[in-house]
Amino acid sequence: MRFKILKLGNLIFAFLILSGCVSTASSPIFSGSKPIIDKKGVDLNAYEADLKDCTEYANEISVGQSILTGSAVGAAIGGVVEVLSDEEDAIELGAVSGGAKSGILSVREKERVVKKCLRGRGYKVLN
Repeated sequence: MRFKILKLGNLIFAFLILSGCVSTASSPIFSGSKPIIDKKGVDLNAYEADLKDCTEYANEISVGQSILTGSAVGAAIGGVVEVLSDEEDAIELGAVSGGAKSGILSVREKERVVKKCLRGRGYKVLN
């Protein structure tokens, strides 16, 4: 039992460190590509400024906080599974999968915010 508590403490510490790194990273939301818009009749300089503004709104969503929350929930569920089934790595598996899923969902939410913002400014977003 003491080993499991120590193992969980180390896991939580690692996720706190990692979430701090993720939440302070200033990588763009759309690392591979930007939203696709219908460029007919669009002032591209104005579009770039609007895209920057919309991205700033989306940056209010904290990916690091989402990862931390998902990891904690996953670890808690994994802890219950580990106690009930004697599965050795359920806490770790739950924490990693919960954090990864939450991180992916929060990045997708950021993308939705940017696209919705652009639509609200009159752009025809195609993707």
